[in-house]
Amino acid sequence: MVWTNKKTEDFTDIQLIDGCLSGKSRCQELLYKRYFSFAMSICIRYAKTTDYAMEVVNDSYLKMFENLKSFDKSKPFKSWFARILVNTAIDDFRKKRKFKANIAVDEVSNSDSREPEIDEALNAEDIISLFSLLPDNLRITFNLHEIEGYSHEEIGEMLGIETSSSRANLTRAKSLLRNLYCKNALVKSYNE
Repeated sequence: MVWTNKKTEDFTDIQLIDGCLSGKSRCQELLYKRYFSFAMSICIRYAKTTDYAMEVVNDSYLKMFENLKSFDKSKPFKSWFARILVNTAIDDFRKKRKFKANIAVDEVSNSDSREPEIDEALNAEDIISLFSLLPDNLRITFNLHEIEGYSHEEIGEMLGIETSSSRANLTRAKSLLRNLYCKNALVKSYNE
């Protein structure tokens, strides 16, 4: 099969994977391009900056290519790769966590438990911007529980923390996001 001058949409995932396994760099490039946006959309939720997310994406691609021979072709590639992306982000968090400061419990106000009004003009960029302001441990716990669907027991195991800490982190993350959202809405209305 001729691989040059072909686009990513010209091939199935399995064809690209087989090409990668047989050492074709063009297949690696096409597989990278096909899943780059998907990979960034996952990693940006775990990272404070786009540069940091890019590091996690590239580390994930290296792991994926190194382990491609263990991929079960009867299962969806996208799900398998998503697991690598999440695990790479978690591994990186665990390596760096001892150098990061955690938010103090008293910094999160639990006094306002009502839900803020949803701003119809709020877009994905605004949400990611607010989300990036969360401390790493809260952002990662929120991601794993609310977006990826892991239980607090699984999160505790993944992050090496108690189940109760995972629950507390999620509560703090939600409260802090509410507070950040309210402050952001207040600043927007003041500036208009």
